[in-house]
Amino acid sequence: MILSEIMAQLEEFCPKSFAMSWDNPGLQAGRSTKEVQTVYLAVDATTEVIEDAARQHADLILTHHPLLFAGLKHVTDQDFIGRRVVRILQEDMALYAMHTNFDVMGMAAEAAEELHLLNPDVLEVTYEDSISHEGLGRIGELPEHMTLRECAQYVKEVFRIPQVRVYGDPESAVVMTAILPGSGKDEVDAALDKGADVLITGDITHHVGLDATEKGIALIDAGHYGVEKMFVPYMRDYLAREMPQLKVICAPEKEPFVTV
Repeated sequence: MILSEIMAQLEEFCPKSFAMSWDNPGLQAGRSTKEVQTVYLAVDATTEVIEDAARQHADLILTHHPLLFAGLKHVTDQDFIGRRVVRILQEDMALYAMHTNFDVMGMAAEAAEELHLLNPDVLEVTYEDSISHEGLGRIGELPEHMTLRECAQYVKEVFRIPQVRVYGDPESAVVMTAILPGSGKDEVDAALDKGADVLITGDITHHVGLDATEKGIALIDAGHYGVEKMFVPYMRDYLAREMPQLKVICAPEKEPFVTV
């Protein structure tokens, strides 16, 4: 397939218009006219990912997070972002990112489904028309009543996470549950307004955690990567179903840090 054809199909599935205003999804590097046979899926376009994609002769690296957010004044080997772009172009690969448009159109619903939330609804509506509404995160009821401690263990098992951080009384009961994969520290009040007992997200800072418990909502910090890594198997299945002619390689699942 020609890359422009793949891009058109991806953007029909997750239109870039659904992305947040600060975001930069889409083609990051490479030729839209390139013939693509092999796609390499990853959450981030790290140097390790790019080198592995090159070793496996990938034509397209498809990531969740964009490599490029701010504008570049030069593309050279003098900084790590420039070196990554240069390496991609040296290998005649392309890089395409599906970020907050995928959060809205794929990630949120998939996360709620993985947790088997009952009657899920959008946590923060970012798009609405006469037919439907879409947005970031989901909120719904857990499939059974749990304590916060049991919910944290459930999150670890469902998303295959080695550890989570919990803010709140571990023995308190939780039923109404909000989940926002990635960084959701700015969504605490939205979860509170919708009646959530607990918000599952990532990148919780010290003061956000303290303030949330004072406001009456528990937090489970599953890490930024912990839940968003579902991008890779989700898109693997999507490409197998919608573009079966493409060979798909998945980056190994690997937490970005270790706890010592």
